Amino acid sequence: MAENDKVFHESPDRKCPIAEVRNIGIMAHIDAGKTTLSERILFYCGVSYKIGEVHDGTATMDWMEQERERGITITSAATTAFWKKHRINLIDTPGHVDFTAEVERSLRVLDGAVAVFCSVGKVQPQSETVWRQAKKYHVPVIACVNKMDRTGADFDGVVHDIKFKLGALPVPVLLPIGKEADFAGVVQVLENKAYYFEGDNGEIIAEKEVPAELKDKREEAFKHLVESLAEVDEEVMEIFLNDEVPSLDIIEKAMRRSTIAEKIVPVACCSAFKKKGVQALLDMVVKYLPSPVDIWDIEGTDPISGAPITRHVGDLQPFAALVFKIMSDPYVGKLYYFRVYSGVASQGMNVYIPRTTKRERLGRLLQMHASQRVELTEVFSGDIAAAVGLKNVTTGDTICLEDDPIALESMHFPDPVISIAVEPKSSAERDKLYKGLGALSDEDPTFTVRSDEETGQTIISGMGELHLEIILDRLVREFKVEANTGAPQVAYREALLGPAESNMKFVRQSGGRGQYGHVMINLIPGEPGSGVIIENKVVGGNIPKEYIKPTEAGLREAAQGGVLAGYPLIDFKVEIIDGSYHPVDSSEMAFKIAGSMALKDAAKKAGLVLLEPIMKVELVTPDENMGDLIGDITSRRGSIIEISGAGQTAFTKVLAHVPLSELFGYATAIRSLSRGRASYSMEPSHFEKVPKQVQEKILEKK
Repeated sequence: MAENDKVFHESPDRKCPIAEVRNIGIMAHIDAGKTTLSERILFYCGVSYKIGEVHDGTATMDWMEQERERGITITSAATTAFWKKHRINLIDTPGHVDFTAEVERSLRVLDGAVAVFCSVGKVQPQSETVWRQAKKYHVPVIACVNKMDRTGADFDGVVHDIKFKLGALPVPVLLPIGKEADFAGVVQVLENKAYYFEGDNGEIIAEKEVPAELKDKREEAFKHLVESLAEVDEEVMEIFLNDEVPSLDIIEKAMRRSTIAEKIVPVACCSAFKKKGVQALLDMVVKYLPSPVDIWDIEGTDPISGAPITRHVGDLQPFAALVFKIMSDPYVGKLYYFRVYSGVASQGMNVYIPRTTKRERLGRLLQMHASQRVELTEVFSGDIAAAVGLKNVTTGDTICLEDDPIALESMHFPDPVISIAVEPKSSAERDKLYKGLGALSDEDPTFTVRSDEETGQTIISGMGELHLEIILDRLVREFKVEANTGAPQVAYREALLGPAESNMKFVRQSGGRGQYGHVMINLIPGEPGSGVIIENKVVGGNIPKEYIKPTEAGLREAAQGGVLAGYPLIDFKVEIIDGSYHPVDSSEMAFKIAGSMALKDAAKKAGLVLLEPIMKVELVTPDENMGDLIGDITSRRGSIIEISGAGQTAFTKVLAHVPLSELFGYATAIRSLSRGRASYSMEPSHFEKVPKQVQEKILEKK
């Protein structure tokens, strides 16, 4: 449906029409130049009066201390700018795979994206990952080949990679004039003009004729553009089949339709660092990427019945928004970033949370410019802002009206892949540590905190070593608490090799009243997953009823403490068959100790084996790395369950069972073996017997 065919109502208070809003993200492999490009966009749009640089730590969008020190983006930063009467809500996302959740949640609420590629590195591993994320949420993309001033710059090579590595249909719209040190400007293929960027900051745009040496290349690019559109757009195809050339207006509209439908990828080029070509890219953003009106159908479900519901864009529609990010701010508390899909959010309004079925109140509304804030009274349909004052709201929650509820599609985040144990450096800092960890886990869905029941350790888990390093750094800087760290233990279990009996007396005389407990038991191995079953088969009152429960408690306590190596004994049945008591010396404590001794005695007679947790690992790898990764799994005592997709696509899926003890450091190993292109997830599957030689090593350590 064309924009002018859509009937929607705008508030008279809004400053920018919905059709002129662009919600876009900048995404790429690490070090492709995303943040540098974002800084140039802010400068040319008049938001910044001075261009910030990543390398000297002055980038506006990299506002965290850790980002400025490391020269990388860690958290996605949101800002708003205006270009030729269009409002651009811009999110700069991280490139490092450890912070993939930041890209995931940003793409969920964006309408379009600019994928930045290094002209030398071309389509790099993380480029493929963010591309798959964009496809998952059906986000139309413009490709920008950055760093055209670098030695080895290869515009055509990047276009080739986009086609064959990403499976897209790239259509160059801007061509480079020169390359490496001679990169001077861009040729606009449709307008048949050359643009040079002059002045100290490239702010003066000089329009000239296309250089003679590039006229043939421009003609070739124009022909490719029209032919590509003819493949995907009916209007252009009809004109093309009649051997006519479509008008510029028809081509521009077809380009927009085809980009929004994800059928083509317009390609630009620039050198963000040298301040050349960024304005021409901005022109492409407002021409080809969608406005909220183009998305139009906002799909959700009825929170009660689960039936599908569709909403439309518009300020006078019922209010519905999605919370996509939570951040702790030292000045205002928690900031809840949200995208308004329909209706208008106003300061102080009551909103409904379908997940909790509770009402909450929107406090202050803020327009964010990286870490800077501007107060708002209203946030209109299609816009992105932040709220203060919400309480029981998490990432992915819908906020809407109680009278007209809707649950929008949430986000799915990968499970953490690496864990470490943490403890406060002093007992006085314990509460501060847990408060800090709780706040950070609220912010980041891929960072989890749990307590290990066996060891009593606090275990934190994340997406990689850098991820956890940043978390610990933030604890020190933001929450003023330091933590000691160490590797967590693998949660082994103990199991019986066969049945056994025990006849155990606990007798102690120390003058006066003594202690006496006597228990006879049968110990029988159980099926995997059967748990601990205790059955009382005592007849004739040989053990009075009041001593049966203490006996059971002793049996369970001994099982929990383990017999072989201190790990819990699982999956067995105990039959209490007989015993005796003393009318004076017997006590609950005596029978508890007798029960504990009987279980340990019987278990030693039966023989014991260690069980280890086995993880189900799902691995997605490029075909060329499959052999190395399968070899690595085998070396980790893993077994392959299934291989699918080999030879059919560029990626193969491998399912395997691998012992958890062999998976520490796997995140680093898999990146090394696949140059960062493979990804994996894992979940607990079952317990299996530990091989004899491995068991001996574990017992030696114990």
